[in-house]
Parts: sequence; structure tokens; C-alpha cells
Amino acid sequence: MTPPSPSPPSLDPARLPRHVAIIMDGNGRWARQRGYPRVRGHAAGAESARAIIREARRLGIGYLTLYAFSEENWQRPAREIRTLMALLKRYLRQELREMQENGIAFNAIGNLARLPADVQEELRRTREATQGGTGMVLTLALSYGGRSEILQALQALAREVQAGRLTPEEIDAARFAGALYTAGLPDPDLLIRTSGEYRLSNFLLWQSAYTELYFTDTYWPDFREAEFHRALRDYQRRDRRFGLTQEQVKSGALARMQGAPPR
Repeated sequence: MTPPSPSPPSLDPARLPRHVAIIMDGNGRWARQRGYPRVRGHAAGAESARAIIREARRLGIGYLTLYAFSEENWQRPAREIRTLMALLKRYLRQELREMQENGIAFNAIGNLARLPADVQEELRRTREATQGGTGMVLTLALSYGGRSEILQALQALAREVQAGRLTPEEIDAARFAGALYTAGLPDPDLLIRTSGEYRLSNFLLWQSAYTELYFTDTYWPDFREAEFHRALRDYQRRDRRFGLTQEQVKSGALARMQGAPPR
């Protein structure tokens, strides 16, 4: 596998986030400002997703999670939903070879059973075809809601307690995290939201407890490599202490707490 290319001069490759999550917002407003139908904005947004995935892989970021379709999005017009599902299928088919060639392992999280059967099949096929990838894990959040994720985790653990396989006292943060859709993924270090909105919108609520947040007025279809680098530079200026003092961080307490070097 080809090693990642050097980072832009203004970025410290040793301090890049391990996991970046992005709320891809603003497709509809981008299209409306230009007099285009909303679906044109979604198609342009898919091009931004392609560009950011490639750049994240090039930089050596290990995990990238994109909020592609929320539970609330099911309330949108049926025609728009059909278009989004068609775009998703087309994207997966077009990008499969590139994901394989670049060692990208594809993943999907959310209430996937609610998706159309043909979309579920395409997701399954893409996961299986890329499961050997070791360069980056690309996760799409589809039919996803953070509150629903937490509720289903609670229900799963409650069933374990009810069956006698688990006691309430055995439920700690690690076990709870293992019952979430994101089991096996590290918590995001950086969460980016585009389009000038300042909220999480029900995305990775548990996982983002100590995540650095970055908001930009740029609509998602205009969010490309330069904007991504700007967010990463901002992240590298942050002082991440996870509740510890600066002296504790310098002494290595954060590394011991996380079980890995601090980022």
C-alpha cells in the first residue's frame, strides 16, 4: 500500500486527529442560492464527500465518519429521498475500486433496516468487498439518530440483564460503548459542521463528549481540501486536556488515561 503523502506545510502530521466526523450540511441552501433544484445540491455534495475522503486518506487520517442521512431526513419529500438513495447507490458503485486500491474499509451505522432493500444490499456488498482495507475506515451514518442509538444500546443491555447474563453493576462506559452502532471505532477527535449551523443535530451524542467542535459558514458543496486543512489547523491549535490540568498532560497522565499518546 502506498504510504500517505506529506501533509501541507502548515499541518503537523504528528498531531492530526485520529478520527474526524463531519456533519455535511447546506446542500439545499447551496442549490437554492444558485436557482438549482435541491437534488443538484446533493449531487454537488457527493463531489465534496469524494474530495474529502481522498484527502483524509492522503493525509493518513485513520477514521472518517460522514453524517449522510439522519432519522429526521425520512420526513423529506419522497422524491428527494429516492434521489438521495439513488445517489448513494451510484456513489458506492463508482467508488468501490478506488476504496479497494487505497485500503479504505467501508462501514455504515444507523437504523439500516429502514433503508430500501437494494440500498442495504449495496452497503453489504461494499462492506464485504473492502473489509481487508487497513488504510482508513470510512463510515457513513445512514438513517442515523444519536438518541435512538443510545436507546437501542440500553435496550440491548437490559435484555442481557433480564436474561441473567449481566448485572447492572457490570455496565460501565466501555460496555455501554460496545453496545452502540460505533462499537470498535474510536471516539471522534474532531467534529466538523458546515453551513453555519451550531448544533450536533443528534449526531454521535455519546461519542462526542470530549470531541473538538469546528463550525464553518461554508456550505458542504463548497467544502473542499482548503477548508478541510483550515479545520485541521484549528484543531492543532486546541489544547486537549480531557478534564486534566496542563501539568498532568505534560507529565503523561493523559497518555496513561487513554492508553495511547495524547493527540
